[in-house]
Amino acid sequence: MSAEELIAEINEIEICYSLAGPVDGDPLLLIMGLGAQLIGWPIEFVECLTAEGFRVIRFDNRDSGLSTKTGGDPPEAMNLLAKALSKEQVESTYSLSDMADDAVSLLDFLGFQSAHIVGASMGGMIAQTLAIDHPEYALSLTSIGSATGAPELFTPTEVALEAIVGDTPETREEIIQTNIIGSRSLAGPLWDEEYAAIQAERNYDRSFCPEGVGFQIGAIAMSGDRTEKLNNLCLPTLVIHGRVDPLLPLHCGIATAEAIPESKLLVYDDMGHDLPPIYWSEISEEIRNLASNA
Repeated sequence: MSAEELIAEINEIEICYSLAGPVDGDPLLLIMGLGAQLIGWPIEFVECLTAEGFRVIRFDNRDSGLSTKTGGDPPEAMNLLAKALSKEQVESTYSLSDMADDAVSLLDFLGFQSAHIVGASMGGMIAQTLAIDHPEYALSLTSIGSATGAPELFTPTEVALEAIVGDTPETREEIIQTNIIGSRSLAGPLWDEEYAAIQAERNYDRSFCPEGVGFQIGAIAMSGDRTEKLNNLCLPTLVIHGRVDPLLPLHCGIATAEAIPESKLLVYDDMGHDLPPIYWSEISEEIRNLASNA
């Protein structure tokens, strides 16, 4: 299955997006994580969702993939994280609210008044923010491997942190190998080296923009703790988390579920900061069940 990639001009930037599934299906917006592209959502997982009757929308966040890149030098990621963890005020180019606005504007551009919102990692943070800032657009919320933004909960392993903010090599081969190693560092025991290698090559060849990570980390650091606002959400919510997640440990998922009233927490014992293929069908069914209650 292949899906055509198109460009939407919104919010004075360009957003690359792709549609799949029945035209009259329930709209479902997938939001990817830090530095990740829309192809980070495996097409086989998308097929599981379309089989559940969803019209699936994937897109590249600003500063990733084929969407608009911010000009100038990015902020220094570790400095931003240090400030955020010490609860200092962080000023950056844009916030998670701006990224949520991009997602809402894309829905408007496509003619959808609302959608089921699914986000992974930073995408989960954007999804949560969308539900907070634009509740009328969110029919349901699924937050995968994400967090509330409470700084005291961010306790990654050193290896996992290095995987997202480490130095970038110079050659294509070195970059791809580094990304494969980083993928292994973030995943659980179900990690697939062959798939990781294929994805690393696809990601590099489609778009290579390491500077975008700094700007996106700036958005996370600038946006702070959402816990209190999550307490006020009123929509069907599913929180999915891996028990062995080394970047955003399980307590991040538990805190998210505890913050959102009547949310369901689904924990996979052998999942890290990844989305193993053996769970794609089950997760799709869970999202469909959630949507049916919306």
